[in-house]
Amino acid sequence: MASSDLEQLCSHINEKIANIKRTLSLRNCGQEPTLKTTLDKIGDEIIVVNELLNKLELEIQYQEQTNHSLKELCESLEEDYKDVEHLKENIPPHLPQVTVSQNFANVSDLDPEEPVKVEETVPTKKPPKEQRSIKEMPFITSDEFNGIPAYMKSRLTYCQINDVIKEINKAVVSKYKILHQPKKSMSSVARNLYHRFIDEETKDTKGHYFIVEADIKEFTALKADKRFHVILNILRHCRRLSEVRGGGLTRYVIT
Repeated sequence: MASSDLEQLCSHINEKIANIKRTLSLRNCGQEPTLKTTLDKIGDEIIVVNELLNKLELEIQYQEQTNHSLKELCESLEEDYKDVEHLKENIPPHLPQVTVSQNFANVSDLDPEEPVKVEETVPTKKPPKEQRSIKEMPFITSDEFNGIPAYMKSRLTYCQINDVIKEINKAVVSKYKILHQPKKSMSSVARNLYHRFIDEETKDTKGHYFIVEADIKEFTALKADKRFHVILNILRHCRRLSEVRGGGLTRYVIT
């Protein structure tokens, strides 16, 4: 056996003997009353430290889960923000514009320390006679648009269909304003239109609002072309209007 191998073996044996002596020494220490109390305290503190480490591990796991949830929430908010910006930039032109009343706009300009002056109420004039309401066609919703068969709407967009509805409503309102107008105040043009409107009515249209293609040409810039009739077919599909035929005319009844 080489001298180097013998030295390594001796060193290993000596290390084992030292470990045995150290273990016996610690065993003897544990049996001494003075040292036993100290060792018990150390053991209790180790248990407390172990419990704290377990709590710390649970807290770290909770914080990691919270961090993951916050990241998902942040991504969701970013997507919602993009959707809102897209809606803001693509508001359909047919939607009514919101206006702020002047009275509400000036409320913030009032001085809170200045006493409010109460003005005497002035007797109002007798309100004018209430005008008769005219039924208009509701706009197509996005859900209804998505439910229209692809072969029917082809390349037509949501806004294009509602733009036609807007023009149809314009024709309906213009027509029935003339019909509701006193005959004495009518111009010759309005009187001629009035008589045409009366002649176009039938028993099937009684009590309903309707227009014909002549009204579209009279009151709007729409053309009664193939595209227009495709949109009319879509409006019939969405139950916005129905047709009453007779006397060589097609009457589009608002439903």
